[in-house]
Order: sequence, then C-alpha cells, then structure tokens
Amino acid sequence: MEKTTLFYVIIVILVVQYLIHQLLEYLNAKRFESEVPKELQDVFDGEEYQKSQQYKRTNYRFGSLSDGFSLLVTLAFLLLNGFEWLDQLTRSLSDNPIVMALVFFGLIVVGSSILSAPFSYYQTFVIEEQYGFNKTTKKLFFLDKLKAGVLAAIFGGSILSLFILFYQWTGPNFWLYTWIMAAVVILFMNLFYSKLIVPLFNKQTPLSEGSLKEAIERYAKHVGFELQNIFVIDGSKRSTKANAYFSGFGREKRITLFDTLINDLSEEEIVAVLAHEVGHYKRKHIIFNLVVSLLLTGLTLFILSLFINNPQISLAIGVSTPSFHAGLIGFVLLYSPISEITGLAMNYLSRKFEFQADNYAKMTFAATPLVTSLKKLSKNNLSNLTPHPAYVFVHYSHPPLIERIRNLKA
Repeated sequence: MEKTTLFYVIIVILVVQYLIHQLLEYLNAKRFESEVPKELQDVFDGEEYQKSQQYKRTNYRFGSLSDGFSLLVTLAFLLLNGFEWLDQLTRSLSDNPIVMALVFFGLIVVGSSILSAPFSYYQTFVIEEQYGFNKTTKKLFFLDKLKAGVLAAIFGGSILSLFILFYQWTGPNFWLYTWIMAAVVILFMNLFYSKLIVPLFNKQTPLSEGSLKEAIERYAKHVGFELQNIFVIDGSKRSTKANAYFSGFGREKRITLFDTLINDLSEEEIVAVLAHEVGHYKRKHIIFNLVVSLLLTGLTLFILSLFINNPQISLAIGVSTPSFHAGLIGFVLLYSPISEITGLAMNYLSRKFEFQADNYAKMTFAATPLVTSLKKLSKNNLSNLTPHPAYVFVHYSHPPLIERIRNLKA
C-alpha cells in the first residue's frame, strides 16, 4: 500500500531520536578518559579506575550494537509492512476488537522479547559476569523472564481489555474513564507493589533486632517519622550492586534495604542513606511525583482521544484497515517526541529532589556518612564519575556524584 506522510514522519522521528541518543552516548564516552575530580580521588585507586573505565567502554559498545539492532528491526518492520501483515493475521483469528488487540499486542511483545533475550543474556552472563557483578543463575534468569511475561499478560491484558471496553461504551469520553482506571492502578502499585509483586521475585524479611534496627528507629523517632516496616531484600542472589528504596505511604509505607547494602556500608552510613529516603517522604516528593504522573497520564489520554478515530493514525504504521490497536501503536510512535520532553522535565525535577533529600539527611543526621556511603556505592558499582553534562541533562534522574558531594559539603 502507498505510504502516507505520517508514515515518513514516524521514520524520521525514530532515526532522529536514535541519532541524538548516539551523539549523547559518544559525548559521554569521550569523557571516560577524564581525570577524576580531586574530591573523588579517594573513590578509586589507579587499577580500580581503569577497571571502571573499561566497564563503561564495554557497556557503551554493547549499547551501540543493541540500539542499532533495535532501530534496524523497527524500521524493517515498518518498511516491509510488518504491522499490516500482523493486523491481517490478527483479523484471521477473530473479529472481536478486544481479542484482536490482545493478539496484536501479544505477538508484538512476544516477538520483541525473543529478539531482545540474547542481548539481555549477554549483558548478564558476559558483561556483568566479567566485572564481578552477576550472581544470577541461568535458571533464575529465565524464571524471571517467565514470571515477568505472565504478569505482563495478566495485568497488561486486563488493562488493555478495560481500555477498549471504555472506548466502546463511552466513545470520545473513554479517556476520562481510562484515566480513572490508570489512577487506581498507579495508586494500587504505589501502595502494594512491595507487598504483592516483589515477593514473586525476591525474598523480603523484616530487619532483625540489633544495633542497626535500633539506630534506624532512633533516627526515625528523632525526625517524627512513624516507621513500622523495615525490610531486607535478597538482592545478592542476582547482583552485587546495592540499593535501598522507599515505597508506599500512610500505613503501607516501608523502607527496603538490599542485603548487599547492609554488607557494604557501616551502620552510620546506612542510617544516612535511610535519612535521604525519609527526606523524599518529608519533602512530599512521593506525593508530587504521583500527582504529576497522574496529570501527565490524563493529558496523554486526552490527546489520544482526539486522534484515535483518525484513520491516518493507523495508516501511519502501514495498516490499511483502521482499528483501535493500530491507532494506539501509531499514536505512541508519533507522540514519542512529547514523551521525551516530559521525560526531560521529570528528570530535572528528580535531580532537584535528590539535592533536597540530601540536604534533609544533612540537617537531620549528618553529611559525612552520606558522602562516604555515596562514594562506596559508586566504587562498588563502577559508576561514571565524570559524565558529560548533556548526557546528565537527558538521562540522569540523580545528580552526578561530584555534584551531590559538593552540595553536601557546602
């Protein structure tokens, strides 16, 4: 079939986004040889710094290969009428809009998963293994993939089905009902993700009695932070990298510490990291992010409602018979530049929030243990100490280590 103007607009969007991404990666890679700032010269010794640089180079080359492959597959699928073929296959199986959409998106997700699996396997069992990070077994790796796929099918399929039902029942107002559904899902995940989803992949145990728990509870009492749930997660069964995070709110709020974090840091440093997480809660960052996420979702759905009935959106991906599922794919591709812009704004705000959370930890606990903990975590994760500013602006949700340390010492 004849290609439309929007078809070529999508091609241009995909290529331009890829080229911008590769330019940023190149600029960032050029900084791999930079000298370490004097404030961070105690993070790596000479040999460790060379190892961290080599790790970043390896990931840069691998990322370029995988991104290029992904772009070529997507362009080939578009140019060779892959979406049209997939749509015709779907229509040969059913004429029910919900069944068609589930089959259409299901085949796309399965195909994408199959093509990306070798890259994910190589990343885990070659690159991460080579640099001493990987602790995942092959059995666990594939079991994780299977569980994630089943969850995606259940939750994704249910949400998509309701999405289309709202469209059928309410016409142009479907976006409002879908927005309410999205709000319920987002709130539910914020409240119960750690309780219901995480246990499918990791074991979580309450932090055992002892000096660490006492220190955490003492700090929480000092800042008036009611904390009943402190859990340790067995992150070490997949990776040596450490982390901690805060989830939920109200009675469902909890702090989760990776067992690797407890092994890598001193008690004082762990409390400092926790103080940072409490800072996010006290400064209302969690509520703010939740509200903004809901508003952006509503805006996106409203814009979708204006275009979903336009047959040109389906034709934009080469599908000759307009449909909700084809229009949704076309809209997502055409809307991606706006998504990139909102992503930039959210990353900017996130970096500001990280400084605020650091300041809270500094004021209510101490700056020095947070500085030393950040240095240890950066060292253990072979983090990039000298990222390019443009790369930081586009990709980083956290400020670079040097900026956080200078802020904490200010």
